[in-house]
Amino acid sequence: QVQLVESGGGLVQAGGSLRLSCQASGSIRSINRMGWYRQAPGKQRELVATITTGGTTDYADSVKGRFTISRDNAKNAAYLQMNSLKPEDTAVYYCNAEIRTWVTGNYWGQGTQVTVSS
Repeated sequence: QVQLVESGGGLVQAGGSLRLSCQASGSIRSINRMGWYRQAPGKQRELVATITTGGTTDYADSVKGRFTISRDNAKNAAYLQMNSLKPEDTAVYYCNAEIRTWVTGNYWGQGTQVTVSS
């Protein structure tokens, strides 16, 4: 069994910062791509940022220059540093990872709420 657990969400004023963490646990052999997605009320889930095992990153245009994704391969963890937050960043943020156990599967965390007040 594999679990992804996010933490670090909360309420912050516009212009503030938050750091999200994602911890993977279970019978993990390796983790390939890790990413953060978000879903605002009434909207579809969207990609925020991804990072490969080697550290190559990709970002949605809406967060470029404000958010930074990173990972710690030794800890099976990923992080999302969010700066200069805007009210439109308000959403539930989900961690996603491609994880190899005996087979390779795509896993999601339960989500963490981020609310940015104006």
